[in-house]
Amino acid sequence: MTLYPAIDLKDGKAVRLTKGLMDSAKIYSDEPWQLVKTFEEMGAEWVHLVDLNGAFAGEPKNLEQIVKIRKNCNVKLELGGGIRDEETIKKMLEIGIDRIILGSIAVKNAQFVKDMAKKYPIVVGIDAIDGYVAVEGWGEVSTMKATDLAKEFANAGVEAIICTDVGKDGTLSGVNVEFTLDIARASGISTIASGGVKDEDDINALVETKEIDGVIIGKAYYEGTLNLPKMFKITL
Repeated sequence: MTLYPAIDLKDGKAVRLTKGLMDSAKIYSDEPWQLVKTFEEMGAEWVHLVDLNGAFAGEPKNLEQIVKIRKNCNVKLELGGGIRDEETIKKMLEIGIDRIILGSIAVKNAQFVKDMAKKYPIVVGIDAIDGYVAVEGWGEVSTMKATDLAKEFANAGVEAIICTDVGKDGTLSGVNVEFTLDIARASGISTIASGGVKDEDDINALVETKEIDGVIIGKAYYEGTLNLPKMFKITL
């Protein structure tokens, strides 16, 4: 079980949202790179970055902070938010991002994602509201079931799927283990849980499935409901 501390970037600051609503943003740091450094010192192997402004704009918007994070920190970085074309993928990899998260474009053009996965380290982000895929920074809900989208990427060469239950995201109400399992089983590839993680019990519930490979940790760390340094010391 890989733990992915998460940082959402909005207007150059590290924030967390509740249920994906931009006006719910709570600022946790004016210098996101310092947070990433803290995670690195705790023992994190990966940090999960989302460019929130980029997710809504359709192109990266927090480049200055992303570059600063890469220059100051040695952890592996995965980045999502507004990455919709090959030129942007290449640009982010040249900056030093280790893998790219493709979300909205995966719904609108699955073939593009499959083509990119043959050339670059790609992760698919599947965000769902009531089981249906949410796109455009969660501002729209499509007619596609999340599990159907997951099936689309079986054997496609993507490195992993990150599945987020939007209704739980940032609520500290507990992770949706069943939803995550459904995605893992539909795709047959490495699956990372996201949304609602509150405490050690959530992590243990995911570990016990033996089918889920990672979990994204956001507000649980920032609000102190999960002892993250302790979790990094435990072999999961």
